[in-house]
Amino acid sequence: MSPCIRASLMSFAVVLVVSGCKPAAESTSQAAAPADTAVAAAPVTWPASLRVMGDGFPNAGDACRRIGETEATVNYLDDSATLAGCLSADDAAKLGGNVVGTVDGVTLVSVPNQAAIPGDGDGQGDAKVAGTNYNATGPIRCSGYKGAPAGMCEAGVVRDAETGPYIDVTLPDGFKRTIFFNKDGSFLSFSTAQADGTAAMAIASSREGDTTIAKLGTERYEIPDVFVQGD
Repeated sequence: MSPCIRASLMSFAVVLVVSGCKPAAESTSQAAAPADTAVAAAPVTWPASLRVMGDGFPNAGDACRRIGETEATVNYLDDSATLAGCLSADDAAKLGGNVVGTVDGVTLVSVPNQAAIPGDGDGQGDAKVAGTNYNATGPIRCSGYKGAPAGMCEAGVVRDAETGPYIDVTLPDGFKRTIFFNKDGSFLSFSTAQADGTAAMAIASSREGDTTIAKLGTERYEIPDVFVQGD
């Protein structure tokens, strides 16, 4: 065979090999495309029917949230427990409370405020709620702030302050109202200021059984003795 013919045949073979490889390369590229164009997971959202509070329960960053009073939850609220909501049943089970219902896919759990933790009559002292400066946290009955109807407000109590216990109440718009008590647990006063007009509001208190009723102007707060002083 002449050199010219041999060279032509070799060139033709190379063309066939290259042409045969192209479809395979394109097929590989097409197979990889779905992985490159995967849709990102949708962000976690909470239904508008729930009043979601804070950035995690029982600690900041946790998957569940405190749930406030709305038409959908009013029957689940309890003075002696915190109502929490979880987007998954597994997260709800970890809270150790009682599952009381489901609203728009969110599992609602009632978690007792006086769970067996150091400081609740166990002789270990009055410990802090994890991630906070409070000795206890939970909802208290409240009403009247900027015309708000009766409902539940989240609160935290510091029992070992030098001048006596005080409670920080988180109001519907996120603002905090502080209520001060004497060392014997009796009501003392509210935090007030000239700037927001609270300094001019009338302050009063009364007792209903084992509960202090503290009033600031039209605002009303019901604070059980056990919340202020522990057991």
